[in-house]
Amino acid sequence: MFLQPQLKALLRDSAQVVERHDARNLQRSWRKFAAFAYVAEQYGYRYEGLSPISPKGSPNPYFSFRRLPDAPERSAWVAQHFPTALQGGQLPGMRAGGTRLRPLAEAQRDVELLHARIMVDYSRTHRRRGLTALLVIPVVMLIPLSQTGFTQQALFVCAAIWLFFAALFATGLYIARHRYAKYRRVLQESGVDWPPNPSPSSP
Repeated sequence: MFLQPQLKALLRDSAQVVERHDARNLQRSWRKFAAFAYVAEQYGYRYEGLSPISPKGSPNPYFSFRRLPDAPERSAWVAQHFPTALQGGQLPGMRAGGTRLRPLAEAQRDVELLHARIMVDYSRTHRRRGLTALLVIPVVMLIPLSQTGFTQQALFVCAAIWLFFAALFATGLYIARHRYAKYRRVLQESGVDWPPNPSPSSP
């Protein structure tokens, strides 16, 4: 459903010689988004990582795709060999029919490495996302407390609610760290240095 608009937006930026294309994962699957990243590269835009325009702590961040020097040639080649791609036909590197973002055998490895890069980048967003929620919750709870009064029972309930969300955050952070380490290991074993410039705040 969302694939066609994303492809058209990519080609619109390509026609306007935009150096950086930003996109969100609208595919409801990170593996399908990795397949989209592979297709984008065939059109001349290589996956670059988290976008600078992405809101901090967003559960659905923007990702950047950098225009390649040979983007016009790549786009022209795809248009020639996959003329119905924008009308629902086969995409470069993908299987024909059914779910259009199913990689062919020869593209599978590249898609897997793109998926690992994307998951490393996405895992790095969890800390800010969770910390923001933990800071906002106490402020939000001040509203009902101002109505019911700052009684011992009300404060106990609010503390229990905050601890519940803190436990969720800690669990999510553990999962994010584990996922980060897992996909970093996959990339390192494949000789890929990612992210190129690790942030000190990375999980």
